[in-house]
Formats: sequence, C-alpha cells, structure tokens
Amino acid sequence: MNILNEITNKSTIPWPVFSKEKFRTAISSCNNSSAPGPDKLSWSYLKTILKDDEYLNTIIHITNICINLGYWLSYFKISTTVVIPKPNKKLYNSPKLFRSIVLLNTVGKLIEKVIEERLQFNIASNDFIYLSQLGGLKFKSTTDAGVALTHTIWAGWVKNLSTSTLTFNIAQFFPLLNHWLLSLIMKKAGFDHYIISFFANYLVDRRTNYGTIFLPIHFPSIPVKIKEGRLDLFYFFQFFNF
Repeated sequence: MNILNEITNKSTIPWPVFSKEKFRTAISSCNNSSAPGPDKLSWSYLKTILKDDEYLNTIIHITNICINLGYWLSYFKISTTVVIPKPNKKLYNSPKLFRSIVLLNTVGKLIEKVIEERLQFNIASNDFIYLSQLGGLKFKSTTDAGVALTHTIWAGWVKNLSTSTLTFNIAQFFPLLNHWLLSLIMKKAGFDHYIISFFANYLVDRRTNYGTIFLPIHFPSIPVKIKEGRLDLFYFFQFFNF
C-alpha cells in the first residue's frame, strides 16, 4: 500500500522470553478491588498463588509458548459483559441510559499487561512513534502535551500565523480497525513474524456472555469485536499515527 511505502522499515526487534520479575512487577500494580471475569479469580488470590514459583513459571511458560506459536488461547478470548444502569436517572427506558463493562479472565489480563509493557517499550525504543504522539504512552504527561501545543503556537507566531485546535472523535474506530493493515504496520515497526502472528490471532474469534449487576442473562455467548481499552488496540492505535 502506498501509505506504507513512505515509512522506513525498522530493524527487527528481539523478543526474548519473559522473566519472573516482569510478571511480579506487573501484578504488584493490579488493583485488588477490580471485579473478576469469567474465571472468578480476584487479583488478591492470584497474587497469593503466584508467590509460588512453580505456578508463576507455568504462566510464564504458557505466555512464551503462545507467542512462539502465534496463538492466543480461546479460554482468554471469552469475556463477561455486565450491563449497568447509569446513576441518578428518573427512567431507564432507553439503551443510552445504560453502560457496559467488559470483564476478562484475570490470568489473561496479567499476561496481556506484561505483553503491553514489552510492546510499548519496543515501539518507543526504535523511534517508530511520532514525537508529538502523547496519548497512552508511558513517561508522557499532560505537561508534555502542553509543551508541544505551546511550541506549535509560538512557531506559528514567528510566521505571523494564528493557531487553532480541532478535536474530534472517530466513532467505532477500534472495532473497525483493519487487521491486515495492522499486521503490515507491525512489520514496518520491526516486530518479527511470531509476534505479528500472535496479535493477528489475538484479535479474532472473541465471544462474550451478557449479564446485569443483579443476575446473568442466559443467552449463548455472542461473537464480538475487540473494544477500545484492550491493551493491543490501544497501542496499535499509536501505529496509526505515523
């Protein structure tokens, strides 16, 4: 595609096996009060379990094998979607008066969190992300965004120009991402075929079971597209800001 021809190919990024330290660091920051997903496993219990190196090594082994095979287990692709009424409404007679929360399997979330850290480090270290892309990146803050905007304003003043800002939201951007294009961009970013194959499989064949805050809705699991906020698409979004 012509749009990709303008992008320089980055050198292939090494993807070593994960260590116990990476997993322990990742799980230490997880909130014990977060609601569990279909596996009903809370973060506090998982933290206790993974103090045993035998269990921790098993999860690390699963993670490394998934990457090497380019496959994300179907067990981790099943979620629970809880429909919650928005507070302080007089009537609840419209879908807009409710919101949904997607709950994932806790072990899968931990693995995703570790991969997220590696993914972001790699794409930042090889300078693939545009310098003015600040959203969702570690070590970037509101201060950085303010400095970037101030620089743009002052640069315009030097040329006797006025600067204005335009903000907008692209509806359904994340569910409608082109997976094939995404794989090509990852290749441009320097990821090897193992990690590209893994994410290609990660994106598809997902299902969810619906429920309410009071009781589950007894329907068969429903196929769904991946939503905003999942680790991969949030950082894949950075790829689209070249």
